[in-house]
Amino acid sequence: MPTSLPARSPVGRRALLRGAAAVGAAGLLTACGRAAGASFDAGAAPWRRYAGTTLNFISENTAPTAAIAANLVPFTELTGIHVNIVTLELSALAQKVALDLASGNGEYDVVYADPYQVLAPYAAAFADLREFQENPDLPRLPGGFGDFVATHLDAAGRFEDEEKVLALPYDSATMIWQYRADLFAKYHDRMAADLGFDPTPSDGTTWEQYYAIARWFNEHTDEVKYGTGHQAKQHDSLMCDFSNVLWAYGGDYFDDGARVGSLGATAPGRCRLGSERAVAAAEFYQRLLKIADPGSRTWDWDGLGAAFRAGRIAMCPNFHEYAASNEAVMPGKVGYARLPKGPARAAGMYGGTGIAISGVAPKRRREAAWLFANWATAPKTQLAGLASKVGGGTPTRTSVYAERAVLRAEHRPTKLPNMLTAKALRETWRPANIGLRPKIPMWGECDTAVYTQLSGLLAGDASPRATMRAAAERIDRITARGWVA
Repeated sequence: MPTSLPARSPVGRRALLRGAAAVGAAGLLTACGRAAGASFDAGAAPWRRYAGTTLNFISENTAPTAAIAANLVPFTELTGIHVNIVTLELSALAQKVALDLASGNGEYDVVYADPYQVLAPYAAAFADLREFQENPDLPRLPGGFGDFVATHLDAAGRFEDEEKVLALPYDSATMIWQYRADLFAKYHDRMAADLGFDPTPSDGTTWEQYYAIARWFNEHTDEVKYGTGHQAKQHDSLMCDFSNVLWAYGGDYFDDGARVGSLGATAPGRCRLGSERAVAAAEFYQRLLKIADPGSRTWDWDGLGAAFRAGRIAMCPNFHEYAASNEAVMPGKVGYARLPKGPARAAGMYGGTGIAISGVAPKRRREAAWLFANWATAPKTQLAGLASKVGGGTPTRTSVYAERAVLRAEHRPTKLPNMLTAKALRETWRPANIGLRPKIPMWGECDTAVYTQLSGLLAGDASPRATMRAAAERIDRITARGWVA
């Protein structure tokens, strides 16, 4: 798999880790030929109407794009369209897209539209995909918009408007609990006796119990140095790691946080990080990090994943797509569960992204781009990506998860290790559990304010209350133009 891919925002990639699948796509597709829209008719006029066109797709260096880039022949044979794929680190991609949309050149027909750095700031410049889905001269999405995981379609595909669809869910990185199942089994009875509760990770486990388990490993085992590790570097990863606890404790970034995270908002109102619930979350997080592996403050998601695989820690919250590399290094030794719950709920950070079509491109190119976006997110293509040896993301379509071969892959032995996380993902993707950071045009700057203040908290430079107050004040200055009295 492409080890040169740089990591990025929550979504940043673990990419290199996702696709350690050991089987070829052909065998899986044979087994899963019943998937909705699993076959494309290469002779059908709607697919051939733009033969000879060349499209430009700009994407972050992600596993789904790596898989598609390695297997574009089926699309070209189906449509006669050639696709140039440009892959960049996310911040560079966002700059390129901003310049392209502002200039009106429409150089990039298909865009990897990160919800926070691309979709929210430039939503008005993307095409409403309903115009293509409802066009009788173009092929419809197999399964329609309704086949995408509902929470993904809102978070990755919409902005403010409940009806418009600006992007198709393309990848689905999500934070879950990853733990050394072999050690939990070995020490189960001792831990249960000492702690007074069943330590087996479950939907009923609380963050306080997680803390107690981590401390127990610190004090009673030699196999690992620390019970828990975190992605607490002064970086976007720190915001992701803390946010799981913030939401679990009932805190949020803005009022009506569920809507601001799901559909997004141009004017989110005043920041609520100064609330008592947010302060309680910061107090717990500070306490948790004090017993975590000290390396946590130098790790993003990639560093944390490497530490877990190296045997330094017994458990961690991390993006689910590390399952492939976990299984490659520690086959059969890792378990996966939804993150613990707090006083308010359980929450796991969602880091998925969609692909959008440039609204400044000419109509002919927009319609040709629809053919690619349709194909790239189709069940058959997602199945191929899931089994790709060079990458491949976790499906965003419900029909793919219902396939018999995919369901079998949720249990060992499996050739699709990311599917071992499916149960944890299904729970996390429920509307009550999904963790959605604010989808606002100015989130990039707000994100920096959050992780900068949290880094000071972990360094001992400020109290939890002062940290949350300072972050809220900074965010209010950033979003002040959007306040509603």
